[in-house]
Amino acid sequence: MSIKSLGDPFSGESDLRHSKSCGCEACATGKHHHAGHDHHEDTYDLASMPAHSDMAVDGAASASGKLASSEEMLDRAIESAVVRSVFGHNEISRRSFAKMVGSGTMMAALASVLPLDKVKAAILDDLGTPEKTKLNIGFVPITCATPIIMAQPMGFYEKYGLDVDVIKTAGWAVARDKSLNNEYDASHMLTPMPLAITMGAGSTATPFLMPAVENINGQAIVLHNDHLDKRDPKQWKGFKFGVPFEYSMHNFLLRYYVAEHGLDPDKDIQIRVVPPPEMVANLRAGNLDGYLSPDPFNQRAVWEKIGFIHTLTKDIWEGHPCCAFACSKAFADEMPNTYGALLKSIVDATQYASKPENRKEISAAIAPTNYLNQPVPVIEQVLTGRYADGLGEVKNVPDRIDFDPFPWHSMGVWILTQMKRWGYIDGDVDYKKIAEEVYVAADCAKIMKDLGYEAPDSTYQKYTIMGKVFDPDQPEAYVNSFPIGKGVS
Repeated sequence: MSIKSLGDPFSGESDLRHSKSCGCEACATGKHHHAGHDHHEDTYDLASMPAHSDMAVDGAASASGKLASSEEMLDRAIESAVVRSVFGHNEISRRSFAKMVGSGTMMAALASVLPLDKVKAAILDDLGTPEKTKLNIGFVPITCATPIIMAQPMGFYEKYGLDVDVIKTAGWAVARDKSLNNEYDASHMLTPMPLAITMGAGSTATPFLMPAVENINGQAIVLHNDHLDKRDPKQWKGFKFGVPFEYSMHNFLLRYYVAEHGLDPDKDIQIRVVPPPEMVANLRAGNLDGYLSPDPFNQRAVWEKIGFIHTLTKDIWEGHPCCAFACSKAFADEMPNTYGALLKSIVDATQYASKPENRKEISAAIAPTNYLNQPVPVIEQVLTGRYADGLGEVKNVPDRIDFDPFPWHSMGVWILTQMKRWGYIDGDVDYKKIAEEVYVAADCAKIMKDLGYEAPDSTYQKYTIMGKVFDPDQPEAYVNSFPIGKGVS
C-alpha cells in the first residue's frame, strides 16, 4: 500500500502526487498510478468536441522516503495536510514556494503562525489514535464516487491520519462481495445496497452501516441515436435498458419513470444489469436501446456521438440520493477511532466537492487511469453542469450532480418502498426501523458539526417525485398507491 502522499511537504523537490514517473514501490510495480494535475482554466466548445482525446494525463511526481513508524506516518500526514491546505491543495504553488525560500525557512514561517505541535495534538485528541491506519476502500469508477476518490490525491485521508488505498472495482456485485469478505475495510456503494445487505436481499444478511451519502442527482437516461424520434416513453415498448445493479437508484428510478408513463418495467421493457464501464460499448453494439447510468458514461455516450441525454434524473426527483460511503457494522464497532477518522475524511471531501468553484480542480484529480480513466472535459461537463446533450444544444445545469453527505432516513424509507413495490423484499417491512439502523444520520450530523458545517435538525422529510408526494410516515399506503408493481396489493 502506498504512502506516496506522505512525502516531505516542506521540500520543493518532493511531489506529493503519483504518476507514471513516480519511483515509489507501488508505482514502480504498476499496481497503481496515483496522479495529480495542474489546474487549467481551459474553455471547450462542448458541442463540437472530437470523439476522442488524450486530455486525461498523469502529472509528474517523484519518490519519497519511507517513514519508520505509524506515529511518524501520522505526524507527517498532519504536516502534509496542513501545508497542502495553506496552499489550497495546489502542488505547483507549494513546490515553487519551497524551492524559493528553502524548506527550513518555509517550516519556520508556517510554525510562526500555526504551531504544528499544537495542531497535531488537537487533531489526535479530537480523533483518538486510529486502531488501523492502512485501509482498503473499493470504488466503482463513476463520478458519484468523487469524494471517495478525490480524498486520496487531494490529501483528505491523510489529513485525519489515514493511509488509504482506493481500489478500482469492476462492478457492484464485486464491491459487495469484497466488502462481505473483509477484503475492503469500507466501500463506495449504491444507497440501496447497505439496506439490501443488512436485510439479506441478494446476499447473506450482514449488518451494514451507511453514515454518508456521496452524491445527489448525477444520473441520466440515455438513448441510442437511432431513437431520436422516440422521446415519448410510451414508444419504448420492447426496448432493452441497462442499469448498473438491481439494488440501485438507477433501477428504481427507471422503473418509476416508465411506470408513470404507463409501462410495466417487468413486461413492456427489458432491464439488464450492465457494469457502468460497459454501458457505452453495449449501446454502440446495439445490445441496449438506452440506459439509466451513472456518469461519466451518460456524457461519454454523447462524446462518442452514439447517444443523447433524454432526461437528467434530477428532473425525475430533484435531490435524489445515488451513491454512498458504507462499511460493516463490525468495522465501526471494532475500530471506532478509525471509523471516525474515515468518516471525517469522507464528509470533509464531500463538502469540498459541493462547492462549484472546486469542480474543475476535482475533475483533473479524478481523471487518471487508476481512477475514472476518462478525458478531463467529459468529467468537467458532468461536475460543472455545462454539457452537450447530444441533441445539438449546450446545457447549463450547475446541480446536474451535487454532493451532500447527510443520509436522510426518509430517503432510506423511499428506497425500501420501491424494493417492496418491485418484489425485491416480501412480507411486512418495518421501514423506519431498518432505515434508522442502516442510515446512521447521527454519526454524519456529529461529524458535520465538528467540521463546522450545518446539519439538518430532523432526519425525515417529504419528497415530490414526478408530481406525486411521498410521505415517509405512510410508506405502505405509498406502495399500494401505484397501479403498477409486483408488491402492490
